[in-house]
Amino acid sequence: MHLYLAPAVAFGLALLLTPFMKRLAAAVGAVDHPNARKIHRKATPLLGGAAVFAAFWATAAVVVLIAGGGEQLWGLFWGSSLILLLGLYDDIKGLGYKVKFAGQFAAAFILLFYNIKIEFITLPFQDIVFLGAFMVPLTLVWIVGITNAVNLIDGVDGLATGVSAIAAVVMFALTWGEFPLVPVLALVLAGAALGFLPHNFPPARIFLGDTGSLFLGFMLAGFSIMGVAKQATFTTLIIPVLIFGLPITDTFYAIWRRIRSRRPIFQADKAHIHHRLLDLGFSTRQTVMFLYSGSVYFGVSAIAFDRSSGLVAYFIPIIFIIFLLGLKLKPRPPEGLNTFLGTGERKENIP
Repeated sequence: MHLYLAPAVAFGLALLLTPFMKRLAAAVGAVDHPNARKIHRKATPLLGGAAVFAAFWATAAVVVLIAGGGEQLWGLFWGSSLILLLGLYDDIKGLGYKVKFAGQFAAAFILLFYNIKIEFITLPFQDIVFLGAFMVPLTLVWIVGITNAVNLIDGVDGLATGVSAIAAVVMFALTWGEFPLVPVLALVLAGAALGFLPHNFPPARIFLGDTGSLFLGFMLAGFSIMGVAKQATFTTLIIPVLIFGLPITDTFYAIWRRIRSRRPIFQADKAHIHHRLLDLGFSTRQTVMFLYSGSVYFGVSAIAFDRSSGLVAYFIPIIFIIFLLGLKLKPRPPEGLNTFLGTGERKENIP
């Protein structure tokens, strides 16, 4: 198998495995029921992430047999396996946020044990800064932060799946030619996510569940350290931040919003960016397509930032972040915008 056929293999495996996981989810009671906080109207199976996990690692095993791989891949495997078990239990039985965070930090420590860590950063207009004692906390915060950021945007059909695939493709573009294994595996992850997407695109017939959203976030965080954060040519910490621009923006806004209203930061609400777009009058499909476009924008910004210099590069992402944080709830988009973005389930049909 040629290495760059691997993403197609992962795509096919995820596409075929997902219906099986749908039946299994129904059998074990891993079903997401509608409530006042959620936007779907009928009970929907979870555990779609297990199909993505299996498709990725089955394909990755073949890639490693062909191209070889270091011990860091074992760290990714054991860490993501712990994340998978954590997500499975949460989707079937339910877990409190304290247990979830403990499990995520344990998985992050596994990566550290296998030498997957942020050893240095390059701040704007400065030389490389080696982190020393700060290496461990920054690595842990990055891994757990990105893992949860992807989990938080998993509130609309297909959003976390598509955004993760876009981020993985951007990582491929930024690491291709530098690290032979990381770009291939990033594409394999994108292929597995895209193979699941036909089952998850609005109206979704199965959800990623925490099983999938935590797995995708964890893998993307690991790849960003193994690839993007390891290259001195990626001159600032801003590059990996830009790749995850959409989930990071949404996460920071959610924390700030809850602190401002004096609510626990782990208390869920319906004020994420995708909820705001729905309240603007976008349909579910329009919301997803708009945020896909935003993810592509951030990804292109990361690539442009890597290839350019000067202050202009900083304004590319800042403009869009200001727009996202400035969304209001009252206006509705003109009908012309609805026509351009396509049809889909209207917001009025969502409780």
